[in-house]
Amino acid sequence: MYDVILLSLTEGGGSAEGACGAACGGCGSAEREACDTPRVPVLKCAEALTRAGARVETVTAGSDAEIDAVIARFDAPARPDGLSWPDPESKLRLVVATAADGQLRAVMRRLVRRYAPPPSKRPADLPDNRTVPDLPPVAILPLDPGNHTDLAAQLGLPRDPAAVAAAVLGGTIRRLDLLRNDGGSVTVDGALVGGSDDAGAAVPWRGRIEVDDAVLSDGTDRIIACAIGNAGAYAEFDGLPLLSEPDPADGRVEVAVAVPVLVKQRFKKPRVRVEVRRARGRAVSVLPRDGELQFLDDGVAGTMTRKRSWWTEPGVWAVYAG
Repeated sequence: MYDVILLSLTEGGGSAEGACGAACGGCGSAEREACDTPRVPVLKCAEALTRAGARVETVTAGSDAEIDAVIARFDAPARPDGLSWPDPESKLRLVVATAADGQLRAVMRRLVRRYAPPPSKRPADLPDNRTVPDLPPVAILPLDPGNHTDLAAQLGLPRDPAAVAAAVLGGTIRRLDLLRNDGGSVTVDGALVGGSDDAGAAVPWRGRIEVDDAVLSDGTDRIIACAIGNAGAYAEFDGLPLLSEPDPADGRVEVAVAVPVLVKQRFKKPRVRVEVRRARGRAVSVLPRDGELQFLDDGVAGTMTRKRSWWTEPGVWAVYAG
């Protein structure tokens, strides 16, 4: 029977992004206390795994170092080249309890950080279209049963703790793409580039946006929003359809740029319509033209002042799918 680690993340965490990717940054003291103790879904999942004969360990991580200590247990035996590498024969299985996609992202970021070899030590057994080997599969245990838009819901993964336990022990996995970026992080679902004012209205901005060789904006357009999709978290913005067919397993990133266009009308005042430009490819870059630019990446807020690039790592991670 398998050993299973049930990993939960505390609020805050101690890294630059926080262990939960700053996804819980608005928590009050009661919510923070709940984050620091095993919650009901975690306990129920642990009980279901134990009843099935698994040996279960619950871990609550509050820093990158504590996440790394869990991940290191998935290492393969030492390689001649000295690289840390995941063990495809490991009998250890990992369940990540998530209150938000930012928490899953925090764990995937540390997995990539551990197992991605430096370019100078790229091994021959790494696929040509990837910079990271196959990562250990994870099960996602949603802590918010009412969230119907998170990645687990989009993928149709089990949400009930007993069903998550059954999926882990069943061993059926589904391989998925991951986006890496040159800021040192990853994206499991998607990013929305562009800010809003205090009333929630989009603040137009300018930037050059390229998807492979396609230019969606040359830097002169006033952009309302730019959606970068591995999956469908940002398929819409304020009711405006952006991403058309986001697919986290097609090996491509889908990008949509919303630009207001002035339409002249005979005998009437000009009207404004929103033009959505879309493209798919291996990589996307965004170069801000107006100074600091806000974005949300898997629900985690950030800013950029220089060019930022995201690229696809096809099939690099996997989930237990039931």
